Amino acid sequence: MPPEKFRVALVQMSCGPEPEQNLEKALERTADAAGRGAQIVCLPELFQTQYFCQREDHSLFDLAERIPGPTTEILSSAARRHGVVLIASLFEKRAPGVYHNTAATFDADGSLCGLYRKMHIPDDPLYYEKFYFTPGDLGFRAHDTKVGPVGALICWDQWFPEGARLTALQGAQVLFYPTAIGWHPAEKAEFGAAQHDAWRTIQRAHAIANGVYVAVVNRVGFETGNIRGKSAPGHGLEFWGGSFFCDPFGRVLAEASHDREEILVGEVDLKALEDIRRNWPFLRDRRIDAYAPITNRLLDGR
Repeated sequence: MPPEKFRVALVQMSCGPEPEQNLEKALERTADAAGRGAQIVCLPELFQTQYFCQREDHSLFDLAERIPGPTTEILSSAARRHGVVLIASLFEKRAPGVYHNTAATFDADGSLCGLYRKMHIPDDPLYYEKFYFTPGDLGFRAHDTKVGPVGALICWDQWFPEGARLTALQGAQVLFYPTAIGWHPAEKAEFGAAQHDAWRTIQRAHAIANGVYVAVVNRVGFETGNIRGKSAPGHGLEFWGGSFFCDPFGRVLAEASHDREEILVGEVDLKALEDIRRNWPFLRDRRIDAYAPITNRLLDGR
């Protein structure tokens, strides 16, 4: 039987120019989190490299790997060795010309519980993800693990209530959001506080609306997309960290800084989840007979 209480760890880390060193750091942090009692560990989005989507460069497709592949073998071994569920966002090579941003979930015995391919793909200045990633085609998924069913969505997905809802409806008790989000240096003074507040607020709302825990793990540090000595043109991105963990009432139980590497640990209490859902039965009171129009782009006839 899954435990009634378990601890989650979010690895907020900076990423350097060498993929091998980033992977080694992630493995060290996973071991540290397990030593602190974590039973499930989540790494940031695309943690093996600096955020390469700051430029469009065909050579960067060489960073992608098959799943299963060398990196998933290493991560599987780490999950098994430390007895933790491990969630990792990877650059997946599915076929020549078809690549995904994919969250792989490994159970505590090292087995691959399942994959989630990022569904919502942004295309903004310094976030040129549509150049690299094919939109996911696996749908929104909850995976059964040693600690119970959990869901992993990725970064831009965190702004869309539909993804959180559909994952929660499959039984996920915790929604994990591995993330790479930061400030454009020229915008930070004017818009930075509001951008961060909106990001934090929308994800707390997912927790409340669905009666689930939400765990968000971001990277930290200033990056120019440096991959083995080659950087993107422009001013780079300041990743704002701020990883956090909140309960099904949206209360933030643990939160990281904006500028330091940290391992954030929080506890999931399924009894508290049940109590909150009994008192705020949003899933019970949904009018599923009235929601069909949600699948339309707009409702004004255009």
